[in-house]
Amino acid sequence: MEKVITQPYDKIPDELQEKYYKNSPYNYCRLILPREEDRYEAASTSLQKWMEEEILLKDKEPSIYVYYQRFEVLGKKHTRKGFISAVKLHPFEEKVVLPHEKTHKGPKIDRLNMLRATDKNLEPGFMLYSDADGTTIDIFDEIAAREPDFEAEDEYGVHSRVWRLSEERAIEKVQEVLDGQQVVIADGHHRYETAVTHRDEMREKYPDHTEDHAFNWRMTYMVPVEDPGLVVLPGHRLLLKHDVSSDHLEQIREHFDATELEIGDAESYLEEHKDKISFVMYDGDKAVGISIPDLSSVEKFMDSDYSEDYRSLDVVILRDVIFEGIMGAKELAIDETIAYERWLDDAVKRVKEGDATVAFLVNATRPEQVLRTAKNGERMPEKSTDFYPKVNSGFTMMDIGPEEKLL
Repeated sequence: MEKVITQPYDKIPDELQEKYYKNSPYNYCRLILPREEDRYEAASTSLQKWMEEEILLKDKEPSIYVYYQRFEVLGKKHTRKGFISAVKLHPFEEKVVLPHEKTHKGPKIDRLNMLRATDKNLEPGFMLYSDADGTTIDIFDEIAAREPDFEAEDEYGVHSRVWRLSEERAIEKVQEVLDGQQVVIADGHHRYETAVTHRDEMREKYPDHTEDHAFNWRMTYMVPVEDPGLVVLPGHRLLLKHDVSSDHLEQIREHFDATELEIGDAESYLEEHKDKISFVMYDGDKAVGISIPDLSSVEKFMDSDYSEDYRSLDVVILRDVIFEGIMGAKELAIDETIAYERWLDDAVKRVKEGDATVAFLVNATRPEQVLRTAKNGERMPEKSTDFYPKVNSGFTMMDIGPEEKLL
């Protein structure tokens, strides 16, 4: 399996694509990100050939797939526990599947063309649900006592195990926990919207469809928001053209507690202030730890319609108060005027090397904040969350062809 699984298609740079192609003639990259000129035809041809050769086999009975990922990040070991299943597609306005953050406008036609060419969900989405009693995890842990059906470690040391779960009563118990819930997209907002567009195309093309037709559903990785292994990393902000002037800093001090630091102390400052709204500003010469003692002092910068949950988010305060209110940095464009880094050291390095003018280092958004914000009908600023690790591609796919129905 280690020769054939991959990172998600949008996390495969050219050098990794080359490595995947060398790993195996059946590496999953050949389906999700072919290097042929007509990638859609190439994916469709490979898929058909692998099915005929029985490289890929379709399960004979309806199942869900328990999927655990064991990994280490920031010096701590974790295991994220979830499952892969079919989840019914709902446009956002139906308020069943909820987005949690704004997305940058980007092309969606590529993945739509791949859906059209293959009639398959080749990669799972990623959503959060609530299971305060731990009912689903208890079921999964019992299954996880068995030998996994699939097991592999990827290039980043993430160890994945997958178990097929076909017992009807166990699946029903999982369904009962999810019944009537609102679920929240953790990762893949654009791809979810693309799946809804494809569903609508198929409904128009096949007017006699029923709700059981598979194109009404999407293969999705589901994780309970209460899972201790659900790790969210920060999205440090890098301004590429805007400077923090002495006047800006003076205004920041009017509304925040600001303390000059050594940049090497930034991580400890953020850790000490993780229960407060806080961040560290670094412009290459100085680092300033910034925290807010009282939200009332910055309310004038924020929309009065914001919920209490929303106005208490670090990334909202940073955007509305400092970027837009004090610095006048509005409508920032990704990779033009703003960039994002997962690792603190990388963000600092980009400022030191002149690739960015200033970095704002932040604490990670907590999973429960994601859930509350989405259920309030609000969207966080872009790149407010970075769920780690990514879900490996290649363990499962789902047929959504016109003849396929869910049982």
